[in-house]
Amino acid sequence: MRRDIFQAIADPTRRTIISLLALHTMTPNAIAAHFDTSRQAISKHLRILIECELVSQENQGREIYYSLEIERMKEIDQWIEQFRKIWIDRFEQLDELLTTTKKDKK
Repeated sequence: MRRDIFQAIADPTRRTIISLLALHTMTPNAIAAHFDTSRQAISKHLRILIECELVSQENQGREIYYSLEIERMKEIDQWIEQFRKIWIDRFEQLDELLTTTKKDKK
């Protein structure tokens, strides 16, 4: 069963892993070094990110390297975009209201 992409980013540890992998590929041990948790816990988070296709893994000799799947991140961005437009409109309305209120006080 493929997990929902938003389920993956709901966890702060997974969001941090995504941020780390956005910079460069990393081994599980390199990722785990950034956390105060077990290597097994990080592996569980990586497994969920892989199931959501946000992260891919590549074997290079005895090491496994994880990298971020940027294309999958676009799905999140597209969903957020609808709210971004609403926020921008509301901020513009607030700016107009504040400008009008400021003029009325003068």
